[in-house]
Amino acid sequence: MPLPEDLLIMSHPEFRIHRSVVRNRLSLAYVREGVGGYPLLLIHGWPETKRIWWRNIEPLAAAGFEVIVPDLCGFGDSDLAPDGHYDLASHARDLHALVHDVLGHQRCAAVAGDLGGAIVPDLALRFPGFVERLCLFNTVTPFLPDDYAAAGIAKGIPRAVRLAADYYIRQSTDADNLAAELDTPARRVRYISEFYGHRFWAAPQTFEAADIAFMSEPFSDAAKFRASIANYEYSTGNRAAPEPPRFFEKVPVPTLILFGPDDHVIPRDFPQRAAVAYPEHVGPFTVAGAGHFLQWEAADVLNQALRYFLADLRKVGS
Repeated sequence: MPLPEDLLIMSHPEFRIHRSVVRNRLSLAYVREGVGGYPLLLIHGWPETKRIWWRNIEPLAAAGFEVIVPDLCGFGDSDLAPDGHYDLASHARDLHALVHDVLGHQRCAAVAGDLGGAIVPDLALRFPGFVERLCLFNTVTPFLPDDYAAAGIAKGIPRAVRLAADYYIRQSTDADNLAAELDTPARRVRYISEFYGHRFWAAPQTFEAADIAFMSEPFSDAAKFRASIANYEYSTGNRAAPEPPRFFEKVPVPTLILFGPDDHVIPRDFPQRAAVAYPEHVGPFTVAGAGHFLQWEAADVLNQALRYFLADLRKVGS
């Protein structure tokens, strides 16, 4: 169950929420701190919203970055998609429109995990030169089976037989029925809270009760919950994308690769696959004591790593 709103506010910092129209009347909500610094785009995944970056925004703004933290379309405070599209290319176009067209930045660096890490290849490849640096952790890698095989990486266990994959199967193949079963705000919040708790995506005790409530509360809305799981339907062909994603080629952008090993959903060979898919990489580095939500679980490590990886780009004191 979500905690009272006053307790959520006391437990976590507040940031001003901005809104801008980016696609066919679609308004994205975002935090923007450190204006005048080098633009740094933080992209959340699922089951997350911009709130997953709450421990990174202030330190990175103080380090000289203009920190831009949106809710993806259909998540959090952002609008539902007027055209019904929640695919990788649509998300990438939204983010480019926000950072480039609305905020006026010709280039940026991007940091992402989970769904955000699947959007990043499309964003970088579809708009050449726009993303100058990347930092990725605990996400899916581009579909490159021949390249992975050539690197000696064994074919992974099919999702259908993975112990932690039941959520994926329901959300990608039976989303309407799942949403119908979760027919109250409390049931939706309880479902989302599981991913921060007993499903062991995170390292033990890295999310307290107030943290879990804070992360889960945005999914209490029925329409937003259904939109958030629509992202999974594209991977199984149960929802048609308006255009193919740029997810079938290597990404030649300098990339810092991190991995939280206490993660029961991302395959343990993620670091090796990421090193193939992002040939201009630094790392991969394992971050002990972190799992799927590395930006929260090891916030100090990520913040410091970005300060140095992007040292030549950031504007200290701006």
